[in-house]
Amino acid sequence: MAAPKKGRRPAGGQSRPGRALALILIAMVALTGGMFWSGHTTPRLGIDLAGGTSITLKAKAEPGQEDAVNETNMNTAVGIIERRVNGLGVSEAEVQTQGRENIIVNIPRGVDEKQAREQVGTTAQLYFRPVLTYAPSQQPAPTASSSATPKPSASGATADKGKGDGAKDEKSATPSTSASTQGRAVSEALKAPSPTPTPSGSASGTPKAPESPKPSGTPDAAASALEQKFATLNCLDPKQRAAAGQGVKPEDSTVACGKNAIGQWEKYLLGPAEVDGKDVEDAKGEFDPTRGMWIVNMEFTSSGSKKFQQITSKLSQQQEPQNQFAIVLDGEVVSAPSVRTTLSANAEISGSFNQKSAQDLGNILSYGALPLSFDTQSVDTVTAALGGDQLEAGLIAGAIGLALVVLYLVVYYRGLSIVAILSLMVSALLTYVIMALLGPAIGFALNLPAVCGAIVAIGITADSFIVYFERIRDEIREGRSHRPAVERAWPRARRTILVSDFVSFLAAAVLFVVTVGKVQGFAFTLGLTTLLDVVVVFLFTKPVMTLLARTEFFGGGHAWSGLDPKRLGAKPPLRRTRRVSAHAAGPVDPKEA
Repeated sequence: MAAPKKGRRPAGGQSRPGRALALILIAMVALTGGMFWSGHTTPRLGIDLAGGTSITLKAKAEPGQEDAVNETNMNTAVGIIERRVNGLGVSEAEVQTQGRENIIVNIPRGVDEKQAREQVGTTAQLYFRPVLTYAPSQQPAPTASSSATPKPSASGATADKGKGDGAKDEKSATPSTSASTQGRAVSEALKAPSPTPTPSGSASGTPKAPESPKPSGTPDAAASALEQKFATLNCLDPKQRAAAGQGVKPEDSTVACGKNAIGQWEKYLLGPAEVDGKDVEDAKGEFDPTRGMWIVNMEFTSSGSKKFQQITSKLSQQQEPQNQFAIVLDGEVVSAPSVRTTLSANAEISGSFNQKSAQDLGNILSYGALPLSFDTQSVDTVTAALGGDQLEAGLIAGAIGLALVVLYLVVYYRGLSIVAILSLMVSALLTYVIMALLGPAIGFALNLPAVCGAIVAIGITADSFIVYFERIRDEIREGRSHRPAVERAWPRARRTILVSDFVSFLAAAVLFVVTVGKVQGFAFTLGLTTLLDVVVVFLFTKPVMTLLARTEFFGGGHAWSGLDPKRLGAKPPLRRTRRVSAHAAGPVDPKEA
């Protein structure tokens, strides 16, 4: 008989379970440390648990333009409404489409319901306003004692001040404006009846202060008040950003906030609106292969072309920053291109755009011309007390379900229940930490359906343990000793667990794709816990069983281990049967013959 090869691993064996345990321990420590480092130690609660307001909006198109209610326009509307809600100082608001023509807005408690309804239920206001001056929000405003920093311009019709690439245009270098001239120009522009600054400059390139017109438009007191408001405006404060341009008529000057290319807030002092968003016929972000860059192309209506031609004719003669016009959406500056020549029907905004930023700006510009409006279908308010009651009820249901599972494991599997309980604890810890991290990362909110998904996952996770335990018991019933039984049972149990979890994950994925709203919370939690079940079973349950099988309590088949051969009705050892068979098949003694 051939001698067995040394170092051969038994079927389904795992020679080093410590590696798997070390790996999952490192993952748990890293995730837990990341949770405490981020400062978000509790999962973010949804509106049904934390309380708040849920608003359902239905889109409607103007007569004769029914095809305007489409996926692209609805997604753009979602982005606009989300900007509005966040302008109220709410960072946890949820805005999403439901079906073809509905938008659901979930706003947590702490936000004025009336103000929220006004913000999300009105059509977007898009205006083109001339820039009088601007300044970083954290620094004093450039009044008579300071000057605005000149912005470089890129080649093309217009260059996006907020997203410029920083390359200076050598052909049209702009001399800096003196502090006193800049202050007088801003003051006179506010007082002048003309909505744009008066052209200034001389042949020598030295800018001059514009002639003082008679203040027939805005009174001196109103102009001074607006300059003071600009000087004290802090765009780092969400409430001040939201209130900066609220209630301002298109024909009035105003202040506004906007982000520059590196994401820093800047404040603007803007003149009266020259072009309305409805004057934009179309706008889209496109890639220019000749220059290898993303640009935004705009097309205006016939009336819009005349208006845009007039304002660009005036602005193209100005120095920085008064040669810029701000694209203002709902009181916030989304872009502030500089003008280098007179434009009319078509215009181009260029700078260091990427695909997303160019397409987003194109969608925003197009939205001002969309024939879309929204009707409020329903407004549901959930109090914090009701949300707390629902959360308490969900936790009680989960605790009851977990207690029943543990009781069943202890009664039926005895010592093996220790492995199952430890595995459930590891799975619960990973689920909690990941949910806490996903809140600030992707905006995941734990709602009541998500809690239900976590409760259902208890049964799925326990099912995996039961499958493995029963496979081990089958091997022991066949007459194998405990250590080989643990290793031989794993390949068969592994296949069953993977197939079962794959079916559960597939169902969760399909449910997540085909549903909207809170049901997606159930599907997401179910899918997440199903994936964690695979991780826990492979990296914790199986290695722990391998180590316990080497102990006297489990390896020796103690009566309370759950692996007692007598209780399982085990057959005689297979090795003894094989020895007898081998002896019977051996050579026959000639004498006996």
